[in-house]
Amino acid sequence: MRSHHCGHVDETLLEQTVTVCGWVNSRRDHGGVIFIDLRDGEGLVQVVVNPDHAENFEKAERTRNEHILKVTGVVKPRLEGTVNEKLRSGKIEVITTDFEVLSASETPPFQLDDNVGEDVRLKHRYVDLRRPEMQQRMRTRAKMTSIMRHYLEDNNFLEIETPMLTKATPEGARDYLVPSRTHPGNFFALPQSPQLFKQLLMMGGMDRYYQIVRCFRDEDLRADRQPEFTQVDVEMSFVETDDVMDMMENMIRKMFKEVLDVDFPEKLPQMDYAEAMRRFGSDKPDMRNPLELVDVADLMKDVEFKVFSAPANDPKSRVAALRLPKGGELSRKDIDAYTKFVSRYGARGLAYIKVNAIADGVAGLQSPILKFLPDDVAMSIMERVGAEDGDLVFFGADKAKIVNDALGALREELAKDRGLLVGDWAPLWIVKFPMFEWDDKNERYQALHHPFTAPTCTAEELLANPAEALSDAYDMVINGYEVGGGSIRINDPKMQSTTFEVLGISDEEAQSKFGFLLDALKFGCPPLGGLAFGLDRLVMLITGTENIRDVIAFPKTQTAACPLTDAPAQVSRAQLRELSVQVKLPE
Repeated sequence: MRSHHCGHVDETLLEQTVTVCGWVNSRRDHGGVIFIDLRDGEGLVQVVVNPDHAENFEKAERTRNEHILKVTGVVKPRLEGTVNEKLRSGKIEVITTDFEVLSASETPPFQLDDNVGEDVRLKHRYVDLRRPEMQQRMRTRAKMTSIMRHYLEDNNFLEIETPMLTKATPEGARDYLVPSRTHPGNFFALPQSPQLFKQLLMMGGMDRYYQIVRCFRDEDLRADRQPEFTQVDVEMSFVETDDVMDMMENMIRKMFKEVLDVDFPEKLPQMDYAEAMRRFGSDKPDMRNPLELVDVADLMKDVEFKVFSAPANDPKSRVAALRLPKGGELSRKDIDAYTKFVSRYGARGLAYIKVNAIADGVAGLQSPILKFLPDDVAMSIMERVGAEDGDLVFFGADKAKIVNDALGALREELAKDRGLLVGDWAPLWIVKFPMFEWDDKNERYQALHHPFTAPTCTAEELLANPAEALSDAYDMVINGYEVGGGSIRINDPKMQSTTFEVLGISDEEAQSKFGFLLDALKFGCPPLGGLAFGLDRLVMLITGTENIRDVIAFPKTQTAACPLTDAPAQVSRAQLRELSVQVKLPE
């Protein structure tokens, strides 16, 4: 229907006749001449309708924003003083010879340059997707997947699909269940990841597999999480840790170079999990942020103030300080706001010391907690954190997880609010994760990643001391986001059984939930490892938005609903009867 895209019409086509199609971005009537900015996925072109073409002019007069037009005309240079250097088509205009309205539009629910709420945007996503920034995000997403596909295929990976309807297996989040009509009372589960199937593919001799795959997790949502999301899933046979990490970081390096012209280091830095938690309170630290946590428990063990001394003497707790340079500028209102902020992470308060004049000793410090601290302890803390005049030192004292979560989040919030981030990109690997974490509520170990991750010790050592066991796992972190994670997998039946034993999974339960994998292990499994990248999160980072919904064509809200289609929705009783399902709503 068209000879050119709107955004491709430029001065190289002067005096030529072109046909363009698109949406009316804007319409202006200037002294009897109508100017229309016509928009398609490639950009804008200015269309001019003169009154000497009466029929065309009449149609143009009735045209409104978001009408869809087909326009034929001659490309002419714009008049001096009307050139728009920001557009490829900004030096020309199309003088209309034929004007056709392909589809009229009612007044849209919002104009494309309106600042409207996300609920309105998602309800009318088909209008929202017309916005230039949304068009660019979708194009960037497509380019990224293309780059990764070509890289993996050039490195002999096979794209293989795995089932969407599978068996419910515990992977850390709730499954989405699908009732079976042909097997009444039984359910499929939508996959949280293709984890087990990609291991089976390696056992089947596929050697190198990849898939850009939809995954599903029924969990609480946030700005960077969705109930259905996309992974770039990879698995390799006969590999060790460095083989997988080198292959994957080369792919990410190539993608950032081709999409953003950004050069990542030839070798990404690595940091142990324990160091990341100690210094940053997080296993996905933003390395652009110069703020660090400093342990001070040893200095607090003998103080009379139980808020500090109790956790200082508890091996499962932590007392840490966080120095904010020039933080003395913060008002009491600011500090109260940060106190409320850390309460979301379980912190019961936020102690602090203002540093007015470090040379004056304790007299140069200001804080409600100083009366509880001996002078030598207060000054030792200031020395350890490197306090200077004008600084503010925050404290966390509680169970280690609460301190890490609270001060780790505060570290990020302070850097954002105070403009402390240095540089544009800071990629790294986090390695040497604990194999297990203790679940106080259920009084049992849980796998930190998943129960098929290989430990770095023997089965006997794993069983004797699970709390100290490390896993052969690795996460890629960029700017404070975990963009991908993986591990070397267990390929030995004895090690897999030992792992289940530590997790409190009986032989019967293991056979019931993972029998097909355990049976496959008996028939030979190569050393294998892999990784999965969160595609949505990667696109979010590269396009510079902080909301994962901005990079998914048709996302769900934070309540896992779709305003566009009104899903989820009730279904008829007839459908439920076919599925042998009876619904009982909560009171």
